[in-house]
Amino acid sequence: MTGGGAQAASDLLLGLWARGQVIAALPDDLRPASRAGGYAIQALAERAAPGPLYGWKLAATSAAGQAHIGVDGPLAGRLLAHRVIASGGTVPAGVNHMAVAEPEFAFRLRADLPPRAAPYEPPEVMAAVASVHAALEIPDSRYADFARVGAAQLIADNACAHWFVLAGATAADWRALDLSTHRVTAWVEGGEVAEGSGANVLGDPRLALTWLANELSQFGPGLRAGQVVTTGTCAAPLPIHPGATATADFGVLGRVTARFA
Repeated sequence: MTGGGAQAASDLLLGLWARGQVIAALPDDLRPASRAGGYAIQALAERAAPGPLYGWKLAATSAAGQAHIGVDGPLAGRLLAHRVIASGGTVPAGVNHMAVAEPEFAFRLRADLPPRAAPYEPPEVMAAVASVHAALEIPDSRYADFARVGAAQLIADNACAHWFVLAGATAADWRALDLSTHRVTAWVEGGEVAEGSGANVLGDPRLALTWLANELSQFGPGLRAGQVVTTGTCAAPLPIHPGATATADFGVLGRVTARFA
């Protein structure tokens, strides 16, 4: 895809977001044929955003998440500052076609993890982490049938990033915990309850963060100190509706909640 084609694809997707509309797929001449092409389109959405890059998200790090969007492996997307809400806040009203909330382990970095040829290993990546947070992601897509368009188009649409709700840093000694076995319970008031653990996030949220560091070594700008990374849903996505309140309890790691206007 040419640079002009990537820009046209980005402009089309951003226009759909602004109008709350969806399409079946990107037009043939604007459709990325690879992950690299998808990330090139995604990067243009960051440039058009009204605020800075807040961090990164992983999509499809669990079997449930992969089934939900029809892929067989993880995807990376950008968290934009104007789409981030503090725990206890209200997610603005608007069209959301996915209409789910996802409980997630999130990390804030204290050191850069820049692109490099040698793969990152988990101990090095975790040494760059400052804090752990409970989080909820509220994803969405500009594709009418997002489970059929494939990874490259989903990446182009920012890996389904929409709203992100973040709790404060945990005061617990999280480095002493086995995050792979750490249990999480999430629910929507008057609705469904979902239970999961860190094992649902590529086997361990720390492995998911390492995967992202290596993905962004190959396809992106790397990770920067101060950025937040949310590692993908650790339980089945919970259906939401206007007026609902979603909560995810991470035990000693804290609790995150959001209301939907």
